[in-house]
Amino acid sequence: MKRLLFVVVVLAFAAGCGGDDDANERVRVYWMLNGKVWPTAREVERGHRAPNVEVQALLELFARPNVQEKGLELTTAIPKETELESIGLVFSSAYPEFSGEMPPEALAQVVYTLTQFPSVKSVEIGDHFYTRTDFEDFTPAILVESPLPFEEVSSPLRVTGTANTFEATFSYELTDTDGLIVDENFVTATSGTGTRGTFDFTTKPFTVPFDGVGSLIVYEHSAKDGSRIHVVEIPLRMTR
Repeated sequence: MKRLLFVVVVLAFAAGCGGDDDANERVRVYWMLNGKVWPTAREVERGHRAPNVEVQALLELFARPNVQEKGLELTTAIPKETELESIGLVFSSAYPEFSGEMPPEALAQVVYTLTQFPSVKSVEIGDHFYTRTDFEDFTPAILVESPLPFEEVSSPLRVTGTANTFEATFSYELTDTDGLIVDENFVTATSGTGTRGTFDFTTKPFTVPFDGVGSLIVYEHSAKDGSRIHVVEIPLRMTR
């Protein structure tokens, strides 16, 4: 009976949540990149007449990747025939229900998308409560959660996320709109080598020659031969 406390039938909102015209809040939606979850930003409506942001974020996930996200080679593991039927939000847990079976990669997308919100600590699917730790196999070694692809950024750039790398270290490069490296350094997360930790760092101040797209590139140096591994490039909108 606990789901009856607050159940939103998402089909009633589907028609009103597909566009960005009245959007006023950014949420993260987690897609798949090389078999691992990876977030992009979607804008949703905020207000007393709008569905909860948790519900809207999940609706955006089931709307599938847009053209820009497909250009980044992002995909979804949610089967085309599977729909989100309802979602209950009770205390600190979410209770989504689907029209069909969901593979584990798709469950990772759902759990990551819902648990970005402080209101959701776990997600019950079937008879199991899931958290992000259940999906380490589908989480990249370096997961940047801010900034997100094509986000407008300013100098200096603050970067946050989680990592599970050898000795908790990884490296980054920041390139400007001319493709030149304006900052590079190494980062140490709170833990690593089998245990996921968090990171929060700020680049040195930078300037760009013109408005356009630059990149944040994160990677780990291989302990075997020093080559770059787990490389991900995040395009960013930079302005002077």
